[in-house]
Amino acid sequence: MNKRVLIIGGTGYLGQHLLQQSSSDLLLSLAFTHHSSSPPQTLLLNALPFQLDLQTGRGFDQITHQFGQPDVVVNCAALSVPRACETDPALAMSLNVPSTLVKWLSSFPETNKSTLLIHLSTDQVYQGTKSFYKEDDETLPVNVYGKSKVAAEEYVSNNCSNFVILRSSIIFGPQTISPVSKSLPIQWMDGVLAKGQEAEFCHDEFRCPVYVKDVVSVIQILIDRWISDGKKSQLVLNVGGPDRVSRAQMAETVARVRGYNTSLIKQVSASSVDRGVKSPADISMDISRLIETLDFTPTSFEDGVKLTIETLK
Repeated sequence: MNKRVLIIGGTGYLGQHLLQQSSSDLLLSLAFTHHSSSPPQTLLLNALPFQLDLQTGRGFDQITHQFGQPDVVVNCAALSVPRACETDPALAMSLNVPSTLVKWLSSFPETNKSTLLIHLSTDQVYQGTKSFYKEDDETLPVNVYGKSKVAAEEYVSNNCSNFVILRSSIIFGPQTISPVSKSLPIQWMDGVLAKGQEAEFCHDEFRCPVYVKDVVSVIQILIDRWISDGKKSQLVLNVGGPDRVSRAQMAETVARVRGYNTSLIKQVSASSVDRGVKSPADISMDISRLIETLDFTPTSFEDGVKLTIETLK
Protein backbone atom coordinates (compact mmCIF):
# COMPACT_ATOMS: atom_id res chain seq x y z
CA MET A 1 0.00 0.00 0.00
CA ASN A 2 1.30 3.42 -0.95
CA LYS A 3 2.44 5.74 1.83
CA ARG A 4 0.40 8.91 2.14
CA VAL A 5 2.17 12.29 2.15
CA LEU A 6 0.24 15.52 2.73
CA ILE A 7 1.83 18.89 1.91
CA ILE A 8 0.27 21.83 3.75
CA GLY A 9 0.71 24.90 1.56
CA GLY A 10 1.31 23.01 -1.67
CA THR A 11 0.76 26.01 -3.94
CA GLY A 12 3.58 28.04 -2.35
CA TYR A 13 7.19 28.17 -3.53
CA LEU A 14 8.63 25.25 -1.56
CA GLY A 15 5.35 23.33 -1.69
CA GLN A 16 5.28 23.36 -5.49
CA HIS A 17 8.91 22.26 -5.80
CA LEU A 18 8.24 19.45 -3.32
CA LEU A 19 5.13 18.31 -5.20
CA GLN A 20 6.93 18.42 -8.54
CA GLN A 21 9.88 16.39 -7.23
CA SER A 22 7.74 13.87 -5.33
CA SER A 23 5.14 13.25 -8.04
CA SER A 24 7.44 10.79 -9.82
CA ASP A 25 7.64 8.52 -6.74
CA LEU A 26 5.15 5.77 -7.53
CA LEU A 27 5.28 4.50 -3.94
CA LEU A 28 3.72 7.67 -2.56
CA SER A 29 0.12 8.88 -2.55
CA LEU A 30 0.31 12.67 -2.58
CA ALA A 31 -2.14 15.30 -1.42
CA PHE A 32 -1.74 19.03 -0.84
CA THR A 33 -3.69 21.89 0.63
CA HIS A 34 -4.35 25.30 -0.82
CA HIS A 35 -6.09 28.34 0.58
CA SER A 36 -7.32 29.72 -2.73
CA SER A 37 -10.39 28.18 -4.36
CA SER A 38 -8.73 26.75 -7.45
CA PRO A 39 -5.17 25.37 -7.46
CA PRO A 40 -3.22 25.44 -10.75
CA GLN A 41 -4.03 22.52 -13.07
CA THR A 42 -0.32 21.74 -13.39
CA LEU A 43 -0.25 20.62 -9.74
CA LEU A 44 -3.16 18.20 -10.09
CA LEU A 45 -1.43 15.55 -12.19
CA ASN A 46 -0.47 13.20 -9.36
CA ALA A 47 -1.80 14.83 -6.21
CA LEU A 48 -5.19 15.35 -4.54
CA PRO A 49 -6.02 18.99 -3.76
CA PHE A 50 -7.85 20.06 -0.60
CA GLN A 51 -8.99 23.56 0.28
CA LEU A 52 -7.98 24.36 3.86
CA ASP A 53 -8.29 27.27 6.26
CA LEU A 54 -5.42 26.81 8.71
CA GLN A 55 -6.79 29.43 11.09
CA THR A 56 -10.10 27.65 11.67
CA GLY A 57 -9.16 24.11 10.63
CA ARG A 58 -11.99 24.06 8.11
CA GLY A 59 -11.09 21.43 5.51
CA PHE A 60 -9.36 18.84 7.70
CA ASP A 61 -12.52 16.69 7.93
CA GLN A 62 -12.60 16.37 4.16
CA ILE A 63 -8.94 15.28 4.13
CA THR A 64 -9.76 12.61 6.75
CA HIS A 65 -12.65 11.26 4.68
CA GLN A 66 -11.01 11.34 1.24
CA PHE A 67 -7.32 10.79 2.01
CA GLY A 68 -7.17 9.32 5.50
CA GLN A 69 -4.44 9.63 8.09
CA PRO A 70 -1.21 10.68 6.37
CA ASP A 71 2.06 8.88 7.09
CA VAL A 72 3.88 12.21 6.70
CA VAL A 73 2.70 15.82 6.83
CA VAL A 74 5.02 18.56 5.54
CA ASN A 75 3.93 21.98 6.79
CA CYS A 76 5.13 24.64 4.34
CA ALA A 77 2.30 27.09 5.06
CA ALA A 78 3.18 30.38 6.74
CA LEU A 79 2.84 34.12 6.64
CA SER A 80 6.52 34.54 5.84
CA VAL A 81 6.84 38.20 4.84
CA PRO A 82 8.34 39.88 7.94
CA ARG A 83 6.74 43.26 7.22
CA ALA A 84 3.27 41.66 6.90
CA CYS A 85 3.80 39.86 10.22
CA GLU A 86 4.83 43.13 11.86
CA THR A 87 1.70 44.83 10.55
CA ASP A 88 -0.67 42.10 11.80
CA PRO A 89 0.89 40.11 14.68
CA ALA A 90 -2.39 38.33 15.49
CA LEU A 91 -2.69 37.01 11.93
CA ALA A 92 0.98 35.96 11.95
CA MET A 93 0.49 33.95 15.14
CA SER A 94 -2.75 32.32 13.99
CA LEU A 95 -1.25 31.24 10.65
CA ASN A 96 2.27 30.38 11.74
CA VAL A 97 1.49 28.39 14.91
CA PRO A 98 -0.01 25.17 13.46
CA SER A 99 -2.47 24.51 16.29
CA THR A 100 -5.35 23.32 14.07
CA LEU A 101 -2.99 20.99 12.18
CA VAL A 102 -1.53 19.44 15.34
CA LYS A 103 -5.00 19.06 16.91
CA TRP A 104 -6.19 17.31 13.74
CA LEU A 105 -3.24 14.90 13.82
CA SER A 106 -3.92 14.13 17.49
CA SER A 107 -7.53 13.22 16.61
CA PHE A 108 -6.46 9.96 14.95
CA PRO A 109 -6.64 6.84 17.17
CA GLU A 110 -3.41 6.07 19.01
CA THR A 111 -3.58 2.50 17.75
CA ASN A 112 -2.80 3.81 14.27
CA LYS A 113 0.79 4.34 13.18
CA SER A 114 2.08 7.78 14.18
CA THR A 115 2.27 10.53 11.58
CA LEU A 116 5.64 12.28 11.10
CA LEU A 117 5.23 16.07 11.06
CA ILE A 118 7.96 17.92 9.14
CA HIS A 119 7.53 21.57 10.08
CA LEU A 120 9.28 24.43 8.26
CA SER A 121 10.71 27.09 10.54
CA THR A 122 13.22 29.87 9.88
CA ASP A 123 16.69 31.22 10.66
CA GLN A 124 14.91 34.34 11.97
CA VAL A 125 14.35 32.56 15.29
CA TYR A 126 17.94 33.60 16.10
CA GLN A 127 18.87 37.03 17.44
CA GLY A 128 21.55 37.73 14.85
CA THR A 129 24.44 38.87 17.04
CA LYS A 130 26.98 36.20 16.06
CA SER A 131 27.93 33.87 13.22
CA PHE A 132 27.00 30.23 12.64
CA TYR A 133 24.19 29.58 15.10
CA LYS A 134 23.73 26.01 16.30
CA GLU A 135 20.35 24.39 16.91
CA ASP A 136 20.87 24.44 20.69
CA ASP A 137 21.59 28.19 20.80
CA GLU A 138 18.97 30.38 22.44
CA THR A 139 16.19 31.67 20.21
CA LEU A 140 15.75 35.42 20.66
CA PRO A 141 14.00 36.74 17.54
CA VAL A 142 13.99 40.48 16.87
CA ASN A 143 10.72 40.67 14.90
CA VAL A 144 7.16 39.31 14.96
CA TYR A 145 7.84 36.80 12.18
CA GLY A 146 10.66 35.21 14.18
CA LYS A 147 8.56 35.28 17.36
CA SER A 148 5.65 33.55 15.63
CA LYS A 149 7.99 30.82 14.36
CA VAL A 150 9.49 30.30 17.84
CA ALA A 151 5.94 29.96 19.18
CA ALA A 152 5.25 27.44 16.41
CA GLU A 153 8.35 25.39 17.29
CA GLU A 154 7.34 25.35 20.96
CA TYR A 155 3.79 24.29 20.09
CA VAL A 156 5.00 21.43 17.87
CA SER A 157 7.59 20.30 20.45
CA ASN A 158 5.05 20.32 23.30
CA ASN A 159 2.17 18.67 21.44
CA CYS A 160 3.74 16.21 18.96
CA SER A 161 5.58 12.98 19.66
CA ASN A 162 7.02 12.59 16.16
CA PHE A 163 8.40 15.68 14.43
CA VAL A 164 11.32 17.29 12.61
CA ILE A 165 11.62 21.08 12.66
CA LEU A 166 13.62 22.53 9.76
CA ARG A 167 15.02 26.02 10.35
CA SER A 168 15.43 27.25 6.82
CA SER A 169 17.45 30.20 5.62
CA ILE A 170 16.52 32.19 2.49
CA ILE A 171 15.34 29.61 -0.05
CA PHE A 172 16.35 30.39 -3.63
CA GLY A 173 16.13 28.63 -6.98
CA PRO A 174 14.08 28.39 -10.17
CA GLN A 175 10.55 29.75 -10.45
CA THR A 176 7.76 27.22 -9.87
CA ILE A 177 5.60 25.55 -12.54
CA SER A 178 2.76 27.84 -11.55
CA PRO A 179 4.67 31.10 -10.89
CA VAL A 180 4.40 32.44 -7.35
CA SER A 181 3.73 36.14 -6.93
CA LYS A 182 6.39 36.77 -4.30
CA SER A 183 9.77 38.13 -5.32
CA LEU A 184 12.45 35.44 -5.72
CA PRO A 185 15.90 36.63 -4.53
CA ILE A 186 18.16 35.59 -7.41
CA GLN A 187 15.65 36.56 -10.09
CA TRP A 188 15.13 39.93 -8.37
CA MET A 189 18.87 40.62 -8.17
CA ASP A 190 19.29 39.57 -11.79
CA GLY A 191 16.51 41.94 -12.84
CA VAL A 192 18.05 44.86 -10.95
CA LEU A 193 21.57 44.29 -12.29
CA ALA A 194 20.37 43.65 -15.84
CA LYS A 195 19.29 47.30 -16.07
CA GLY A 196 22.94 48.35 -15.99
CA GLN A 197 22.31 50.95 -13.30
CA GLU A 198 23.97 51.29 -9.91
CA ALA A 199 22.02 49.44 -7.19
CA GLU A 200 22.35 49.27 -3.40
CA PHE A 201 22.90 46.02 -1.48
CA CYS A 202 23.61 45.58 2.22
CA HIS A 203 27.11 44.43 3.13
CA ASP A 204 26.50 43.77 6.84
CA GLU A 205 23.57 41.33 6.97
CA PHE A 206 24.58 37.69 6.71
CA ARG A 207 22.59 34.59 5.80
CA CYS A 208 23.23 31.04 4.54
CA PRO A 209 20.89 30.93 1.52
CA VAL A 210 19.81 27.39 0.63
CA TYR A 211 19.06 26.03 -2.84
CA VAL A 212 15.42 24.96 -3.04
CA LYS A 213 16.17 21.49 -4.38
CA ASP A 214 18.42 20.88 -1.36
CA VAL A 215 15.48 21.61 0.94
CA VAL A 216 13.35 19.21 -1.12
CA SER A 217 16.09 16.55 -0.88
CA VAL A 218 16.29 16.96 2.92
CA ILE A 219 12.52 16.48 3.20
CA GLN A 220 12.60 13.45 0.90
CA ILE A 221 15.39 11.84 2.95
CA LEU A 222 13.34 12.35 6.13
CA ILE A 223 10.22 10.87 4.49
CA ASP A 224 12.15 7.86 3.20
CA ARG A 225 13.75 7.22 6.60
CA TRP A 226 10.44 7.36 8.46
CA ILE A 227 8.77 5.05 5.95
CA SER A 228 11.64 2.55 6.00
CA ASP A 229 12.53 2.37 9.70
CA GLY A 230 9.50 3.81 11.54
CA LYS A 231 11.66 5.36 14.26
CA LYS A 232 10.05 8.40 15.83
CA SER A 233 11.97 11.68 15.78
CA GLN A 234 12.06 14.82 17.89
CA LEU A 235 14.63 16.70 15.91
CA VAL A 236 15.54 20.31 15.09
CA LEU A 237 17.82 20.93 12.10
CA ASN A 238 19.36 24.09 10.65
CA VAL A 239 18.74 23.97 6.90
CA GLY A 240 21.02 26.51 5.28
CA GLY A 241 23.51 26.46 2.47
CA PRO A 242 27.24 25.98 3.09
CA ASP A 243 28.13 29.65 2.47
CA ARG A 244 27.72 32.67 4.78
CA VAL A 245 27.05 35.62 2.49
CA SER A 246 25.80 39.20 2.66
CA ARG A 247 23.23 40.59 0.23
CA ALA A 248 26.08 42.40 -1.53
CA GLN A 249 28.04 39.16 -1.88
CA MET A 250 24.92 37.44 -3.21
CA ALA A 251 24.54 40.18 -5.82
CA GLU A 252 28.25 39.95 -6.73
CA THR A 253 27.84 36.22 -7.36
CA VAL A 254 24.84 36.84 -9.61
CA ALA A 255 26.82 39.52 -11.46
CA ARG A 256 29.80 37.19 -11.97
CA VAL A 257 27.66 34.32 -13.22
CA ARG A 258 25.76 36.62 -15.61
CA GLY A 259 28.76 38.68 -16.71
CA TYR A 260 27.40 41.96 -15.32
CA ASN A 261 29.67 44.76 -14.14
CA THR A 262 30.18 44.26 -10.37
CA SER A 263 30.95 47.97 -9.98
CA LEU A 264 27.19 48.54 -10.30
CA ILE A 265 26.84 47.06 -6.80
CA LYS A 266 26.90 49.85 -4.23
CA GLN A 267 27.49 48.47 -0.74
CA VAL A 268 25.41 50.07 2.01
CA SER A 269 24.74 49.33 5.67
CA ALA A 270 21.46 47.63 6.59
CA SER A 271 21.01 50.41 9.18
CA SER A 272 20.50 52.88 6.32
CA VAL A 273 17.54 50.92 4.87
CA ASP A 274 14.07 51.22 6.39
CA ARG A 275 12.09 48.04 5.67
CA GLY A 276 9.43 48.69 8.27
CA VAL A 277 10.63 45.75 10.33
CA LYS A 278 13.75 44.99 12.38
CA SER A 279 16.06 42.54 10.62
CA PRO A 280 18.70 40.41 12.40
CA ALA A 281 22.28 41.23 11.36
CA ASP A 282 23.93 37.79 11.23
CA ILE A 283 21.81 34.65 11.37
CA SER A 284 24.22 32.43 9.48
CA MET A 285 23.85 28.84 10.65
CA ASP A 286 26.07 25.90 11.50
CA ILE A 287 24.68 23.04 9.39
CA SER A 288 26.98 20.27 10.61
CA ARG A 289 24.09 18.46 12.37
CA LEU A 290 22.14 18.39 9.09
CA ILE A 291 25.13 17.04 7.15
CA GLU A 292 25.96 14.39 9.76
CA THR A 293 22.40 13.28 10.56
CA LEU A 294 21.26 12.91 6.96
CA ASP A 295 24.61 12.22 5.26
CA PHE A 296 23.79 15.19 3.06
CA THR A 297 25.98 17.34 0.80
CA PRO A 298 24.58 20.87 0.27
CA THR A 299 24.90 22.85 -2.96
CA SER A 300 27.25 25.84 -2.82
CA PHE A 301 25.68 29.27 -3.24
CA GLU A 302 27.48 29.88 -6.55
CA ASP A 303 26.42 26.52 -7.98
CA GLY A 304 22.85 27.17 -6.87
CA VAL A 305 22.93 30.55 -8.60
CA LYS A 306 24.23 28.95 -11.80
CA LEU A 307 21.44 26.35 -11.72
CA THR A 308 18.88 29.12 -11.15
CA ILE A 309 20.25 31.37 -13.90
CA GLU A 310 20.14 28.48 -16.39
CA THR A 311 16.35 28.48 -16.07
CA LEU A 312 16.23 32.18 -17.04
CA LYS A 313 17.94 31.74 -20.40
